[in-house]
Amino acid sequence: MDFVSYLINGISLGSVYAIIALGYTMVYGIAKMLNFAHGDVIMVGSYIVFIAVNSMGLPSVAAIGLSIVVCTLLGITIERLAYKPLRGAPSLAVLITAIGVSYLLQNLALLIWGSDPKSFKSVVTIPALHLAGGELVITGESIATILVSALIMAALMLFVNHTRMGHAMLAVSEDKGAAQLMGVNVNATISLTFAIGSGLAAVAGVLLCSAYPSLQPTTGAMPGIKAFTAAVFGGIGSIPGAMVGGILLGVIEIFGKAYISTQLADAIVFAVLIVVLLVKPTGLLGKKISEKV
Repeated sequence: MDFVSYLINGISLGSVYAIIALGYTMVYGIAKMLNFAHGDVIMVGSYIVFIAVNSMGLPSVAAIGLSIVVCTLLGITIERLAYKPLRGAPSLAVLITAIGVSYLLQNLALLIWGSDPKSFKSVVTIPALHLAGGELVITGESIATILVSALIMAALMLFVNHTRMGHAMLAVSEDKGAAQLMGVNVNATISLTFAIGSGLAAVAGVLLCSAYPSLQPTTGAMPGIKAFTAAVFGGIGSIPGAMVGGILLGVIEIFGKAYISTQLADAIVFAVLIVVLLVKPTGLLGKKISEKV
């Protein structure tokens, strides 16, 4: 039963990584940039829920909705102020700007909420599931995380493949110049991508803090890095790849902690990534792109 329990916990943790990785992979696939401030948007979303529930007395659903709205607006603002002026700039300039935005959000959080960890009360009300005579317990947080992750994945795939804006995203990801000539509003499409990714970050932050109830300004840093690793692992730019990479990463991390070493679990995760990239540089589901010279 221990193996099954570790597997479920790994899938649950990996589902959170997958939701975060979707934000990374969508922004990279469409805007061709790495938004390293994404992890800090997770932190902001978690704090919004914490304040809404504990200080404003809002119900959990309303608090989560408020968090999604705030993070969506934050993502659009970051894109407009920090990234849009650098649309034609070298990738190094965009990368440095992203790191700067990340530190800005962390330090603003320190000024507003302080550095003391906050005890985050879970907003998940699903009862735990007891199986095999009580030997196997699946927490409500695990059930909610896996279900929400699957629903988000299905909704994103339907949106991208069966809506006008989804087709615009695919067009911009293939060729911005050609898409603009065909009447696609590239700037609006990129802003929409940031909005969706930031909204997903809010959901991921709530699920993450519900499972690991300690909230501070650096809450999103390590999960953000691991989610980026998951996006690369699965094939950055691929939505199914982000999902597969996130879940595999979570399972590897939990099994590494359980059977090898708690201290070495993170090293094992990154070592597996290195091996995968040596064998398949585009990631598990990534596509090789040929460039004309």
